[in-house]
Parts: sequence; structure tokens; C-alpha cells
Amino acid sequence: MAAYRPHSPYERPPLRRRASGLALALAVNLGLLLILLGIGKFAPVVPKVSRAIIVELLPQSPRPTATHARSAERPHAQPRPVIKPPPIVLPAKPTIALPPKPPKQKTEPFVQMSHDELAAADIGNLPKGDAGGAGDSEAVGRGPNGEVLYAAEWARHPTDAELGSYLPRNAPDGAGVIACKTIPGERVDDCIEIGNDPPGSHLASAVRQAAWQFRVRPPRRNGRPMIGEWVEIRIDYMHIRSD
Repeated sequence: MAAYRPHSPYERPPLRRRASGLALALAVNLGLLLILLGIGKFAPVVPKVSRAIIVELLPQSPRPTATHARSAERPHAQPRPVIKPPPIVLPAKPTIALPPKPPKQKTEPFVQMSHDELAAADIGNLPKGDAGGAGDSEAVGRGPNGEVLYAAEWARHPTDAELGSYLPRNAPDGAGVIACKTIPGERVDDCIEIGNDPPGSHLASAVRQAAWQFRVRPPRRNGRPMIGEWVEIRIDYMHIRSD
């Protein structure tokens, strides 16, 4: 009896071996294809991009004015600070200095004198003494503050030109009497008007204004001059007129 043994694949003919390999390869490829197709079913769906144009209608806004248009064109800028003008301060006191007022002329009460008293006070009737005389000066009254008033003694008589330039217009003939304080240099100061003859003629005012030119010796006591004492000066105007 003959024995049975299985045939080895290597014992098959070459054509059959090739057909088996090709079928196996096809089966493997088909399986891979099925797997790929199954994976594609579960892939994410990509939404399609719409090419439609969407128009959104908005309510019409009011037309901007020219001011709004210019404001929209310009970039937003910070507002400029408003510079306030400095306040006007008026000076409490005037800035222009006024000229100083001239000192008021001392005025003393008017002493009315009669014609005889004026004649008695006329220093022209006094005897002329020497500069170095030892006699005392004559007291003829009281000064503005009660001082002793002495009769004046001329060191030099004033000229008509010195006296006439201070006379008022149309001044009458008469006399003016003043009292002055003696100062160094045989001069007088602080003169005041005492009397006018005739009254209201203003001749004493003319004498007072011309007194800065007078040369009068100071009064003497015991032969010594007393500078700073008061003297009485009388001027008689006879046919003297101002220009």
C-alpha cells in the first residue's frame, strides 16, 4: 500500500505560487482601502464658505455741519488754556510828585498906627551914629512874640530902584512899617508888616518884599551888637512909582 504525505508549497508549480501571492496582495490592499474609507466617514465636516454679499441697512444720520466736519478732520487736541489779563491796579497815591507848596508867609495881626506914631518910628529922624558907637539902641515896641523891638540903624540906605520895583501900581505917597529879625552880615529875615500910611495902600507889603536887600546894623546893648534881635524899619515913599 502506498503511503500519503502532504505536498509542500515549494513543491507546487510556479504559476500556482504566483497566483496565490497576487491574491494575498489584493486582499491586503482591499482591506487597507476599506479602512481608509471608514476613517473618512468620521472626518470633521468643513463648512463651505459663503460668497453671498450681506447688506445691513442703518438709519440715516444727520448730515454733519461744516464745524463738525472740521472737528472730525482735526485730531483731538487739548483745549488751550485761557490766559487772563493781569488785573489793573490803580495806585492809591499819585505817581507824579506835586511840587512842594511854598512856605506860608508869617502873618501877624495888623497893628494900626496913627500918623504921629509912624512919624515917631521913622528911623530917618534918628541921629546917625558911628559904626563903633557905644550907645544902646532905642527900644520902640514889641516884636511878634513879645520880643523887644529896637529902632533900626541903616548900614546902607536902600536905593529907589531897590524899593520901587516892589511898589503896587498907582501906589500913593505914604509910608510902610515892618519888623524884621537881624541875622549875620547886617541883613534881616522873617519880616512882618506892621502898618500902612495911608491904610490899605499895601506900602508895608512893598517894604517887606524889598527887605532882603536891606543892610541894617544889629541893635546894640552896652556897646555890643545883638544879632537875632528884632528891629523896626520904616520906608517913606514920595513920588516913587513902579515901572
